[in-house]
Amino acid sequence: MAHDHHAHHGDHTHHGHAHGHGHDTDWAAMAALLEAEAEVFGPAYARALAWLGKEVTEPGLIVDAGSGPGVIACLMAETFPGARVVAADGAEPLLERARARAARQGAGDRFDTLAGELPDSLAELEYPVDLLWASRSLHHLGDQRSALAAFAARLAPGGTLAILEGGLPTRYLPREIGFGLPGLQARLDVLQEERFARMRAELPGAVKETEDWPALLTAAGLKHTGTRSFLLDLPAPVPDRARAFVVAALTRLRDVHADTLDADDRATLDRLVDPADPGSVHRRPDVFVLAAHTVHRAVRPV
Repeated sequence: MAHDHHAHHGDHTHHGHAHGHGHDTDWAAMAALLEAEAEVFGPAYARALAWLGKEVTEPGLIVDAGSGPGVIACLMAETFPGARVVAADGAEPLLERARARAARQGAGDRFDTLAGELPDSLAELEYPVDLLWASRSLHHLGDQRSALAAFAARLAPGGTLAILEGGLPTRYLPREIGFGLPGLQARLDVLQEERFARMRAELPGAVKETEDWPALLTAAGLKHTGTRSFLLDLPAPVPDRARAFVVAALTRLRDVHADTLDADDRATLDRLVDPADPGSVHRRPDVFVLAAHTVHRAVRPV
């Protein structure tokens, strides 16, 4: 799926490991953006895994369902050094990058990949799972309730299912940036929400579902639900890597919404991503990254 999160939902600039991309997807460009995003958001993911680690003390098998290029899966291998980690995704080009990352980080001997559409591909797992993580991949599956049940069925007794869904849209700029209409990112949020709704409606077997994730986890037969949000707060001036990510994220938003953007907002975005413009995010001192990711977890009864 590749995750299009840029803006909290999307087509995975952020979201989407494997679903929602056609055969014409430029995987090299998409993978670079997904990797940059996950690396910038790494501190929030690390805190989420530390929270999960209080419940999941010594997992034998961890699965990242909808892993994309494997940044979080490799972070799991680092966080849980005794675990075998499987990165599962529908996009083989992303899994190639995941394997290469694991090898670079010295975890290749306990890192596997599983290609195929979720959740059916998980039937190929040889052993039950101690921690199954799905970060913004569930919403790429038409019937989320049945997908959660399928995820839960792969858990070992006492195993944990953790899904990252929701949170808050990421912010990169002040409300007033000195040109264009104030509140650009709030208007982009609206376009992203509309695009997300269209994406969901067009999925095979799409079912509308109230996004009460603890209730859905309970309906899947799991217990001891818990929810926590993890803040990423990179104040201005941001490091170069984060700035490059903001450039890529806003460039993608401009391109994705080219046909629906108001002309004034399109002009503003054009300026923001133009490296020659002194007001661009390439140069501005006031660029920041602020976001909240929400993780819901529950346990399969013993």
